[in-house]
Amino acid sequence: MINTIVNKYLLIALLVQSFMGSTGYANAVLDAEKEFERAWDNPHYTQVKLSDIPINETLTAHYETDKPVHFTTTMLWDVEAKKAWDPKTYIPYVVRTGKSWGRVQLDNGDELFVRSSEQREWMDKSAYGEVFEKVYLNHKDKKATFLGAETLEDSSGRTLLVKRKQPLFHVQHSVAGSEDHPLNVWKIVFLTDHKDERLSEEILKLDTPQKLPGYVEIYIERDLNTKIIRK
Repeated sequence: MINTIVNKYLLIALLVQSFMGSTGYANAVLDAEKEFERAWDNPHYTQVKLSDIPINETLTAHYETDKPVHFTTTMLWDVEAKKAWDPKTYIPYVVRTGKSWGRVQLDNGDELFVRSSEQREWMDKSAYGEVFEKVYLNHKDKKATFLGAETLEDSSGRTLLVKRKQPLFHVQHSVAGSEDHPLNVWKIVFLTDHKDERLSEEILKLDTPQKLPGYVEIYIERDLNTKIIRK
């Protein structure tokens, strides 16, 4: 029992050190968002933004449900937060295996944790690769920032090294729009040595604004207990 408690606090201490950066633990989420923006502005990296998706308009125009569904920004953020922690459940079409650990909640409500998963590779959908991410949830601004990492600390404090063939990447999911007209916003930046147009073109194949993100469809069926089909 004592060893379990000691290990728990050791893990928290290691996560704090990992997330702190140079300006302190309390600013971890803001620092992560700034790091994402620096990567987004780097002329050598490969940046892609998909079209913003108006959830309710897309749902009404292109889907049928067995009971009325009206999304709010609060509901869409609930999707994002749940997906961030449990990618295997909410994005099974991307993630084959995955787990998150080390959740820490800050005084302002922001959350930090890390996750490891096997995800479909961007350029070869038949192959899977290991992905390590540090995850930062900004609940006030409804923004989730995922920073790709080479190493993570596991639950015992052991250093894990990622096995990867594709470039590291950062992803940012956010919720925009008014409470009754939420917009799904998605951006990704690959930490490439130079702009990779082939990679950009592959990501843009996912740009289907007349279709809800798969995790929203799963949330409707799983969490709202509502059947949904495309028209």
